[in-house]
Amino acid sequence: VPQLYINYKLKSVAHMPWKSMIYKSLNTFIDDLFAFIIKMPWLHRLACFRDDIIFFIYLYQRWIYRVDYSRTNEYGQGE
Repeated sequence: VPQLYINYKLKSVAHMPWKSMIYKSLNTFIDDLFAFIIKMPWLHRLACFRDDIIFFIYLYQRWIYRVDYSRTNEYGQGE
């Protein structure tokens, strides 16, 4: 959740690499799969779906805040 706030404040997702997004998507998919296959408490299943909501907000931020290559990065370099 702190990453959502950072993305919102910076209005950028340049610091979020695609490898991280792929890892998050695989993790979300596997969590959902096991939430339905394995018998577990109802609150844990809700927690898995909370992760889905946060993941979809990440995707929305990735779509709305395009990477601005002209902005300087943390090393002070810009294109």
